[in-house]
Amino acid sequence: MNRAGRNSYNVANKAATIYASYLETNDERKLSLLNEVAQRCEEQQEETPDDANAWYLHAFALGRYSQSISVVKALAQGLGGKIKHSLTQALALQPAHADAHLALGAYHAEVIDKVGALVGGITYGVKKDVGKDLLDTAMKLNPESAITRIEYANALLLMFGKAKMKEAERLYQEAAACVPLDAMERLDVEAAKAELAD
Repeated sequence: MNRAGRNSYNVANKAATIYASYLETNDERKLSLLNEVAQRCEEQQEETPDDANAWYLHAFALGRYSQSISVVKALAQGLGGKIKHSLTQALALQPAHADAHLALGAYHAEVIDKVGALVGGITYGVKKDVGKDLLDTAMKLNPESAITRIEYANALLLMFGKAKMKEAERLYQEAAACVPLDAMERLDVEAAKAELAD
């Protein structure tokens, strides 16, 4: 696969995942799209194992798929290990990959929320302090991002509950005030506004 081919795979996979996550209203179609992206990413990983985004987008699609079917069900199906592995690979290839830091921090939070810190630590190797460090790194690497703030706020609430409510609200307000640079960021800003309205 030439460089243009690899880049076009990444663009197509990201676009499909964003569409499925934000815009697709049919649950069956949404799951199908996310599964198709994950399969394409696996093929891409075999052809170009040095492409960090092939690993990141695999985890991104599987993460959204997992949230759609329930994180507990996804963990039972072994998707948690695949997500963590892909994000770890992405960061090994590109240590300053802000979205991979963010996704791995969110992974720690989701697992801790669903199975608890003790079981999560023993079974899945997740920890609150590691999750928070990953989220802090994502914020440093991508300080103008609405989605970084939204995911950070969500993760804080999942890991720490009401103790972090004020910080989470501040992050949602900052996300809602971000100026979107593209269509995805516009969707993120609207999501932050909707979260504040609730």
